[in-house]
Amino acid sequence: MSTQAEDPTAPTAPSGRIWTLPNVISGTRLLLVPVFGVLIFTERDLAALIVLVVAGASDWLDGVIARRFHQTSRLGQLLDPAADRLYIFVTLVGLGWRDLVPWWLVVVIAARELVLAGTLPILVRHGYGPLPVHLAGKAGTFALMYAFPLLLLANVPGVVGTVAWTFGWASALWGVGLYWFAAVLYVEQVVRIVRADRQEEAAR
Repeated sequence: MSTQAEDPTAPTAPSGRIWTLPNVISGTRLLLVPVFGVLIFTERDLAALIVLVVAGASDWLDGVIARRFHQTSRLGQLLDPAADRLYIFVTLVGLGWRDLVPWWLVVVIAARELVLAGTLPILVRHGYGPLPVHLAGKAGTFALMYAFPLLLLANVPGVVGTVAWTFGWASALWGVGLYWFAAVLYVEQVVRIVRADRQEEAAR
């Protein structure tokens, strides 16, 4: 029997629960992806901007609720980054299609996702699921989600558009750098897992 009082604020292991408030929020954010895609491709920028802001706010909110009320779940750990990546991909393709961002930016970010996707079969083969998202990856995602509304606002003529373009691109470049830095950390973690398993097999 432990003699120390349990800390109610201590993090708990992810549960197998499905119907939690954070998961409902993440699922709703996923359902809004096609709506957002239609809005951005049809150049209804104000409505697209509102959806993107709501998505970003809900991303922060579900994380706060999950930590505060100990509702972290394995499903949530999959839904949350999946929703973020879909919003980033749809936004980039939409902005690229409308010539608001260069296609090299789309390729650079898509290449990063392909690299990470390539690690999944390796992890599964070694008995692992997707690894937890690094803080650098979360920061990069936040920077990109912050950049896209600004890049949409860059269409507005005058000072507002100029300021939005400047800060939008600054945030986008920081986001890409952090995004790839997180990918390098992720790949390095996968390499360490493979090496550890091989050493364990060799020691038997």
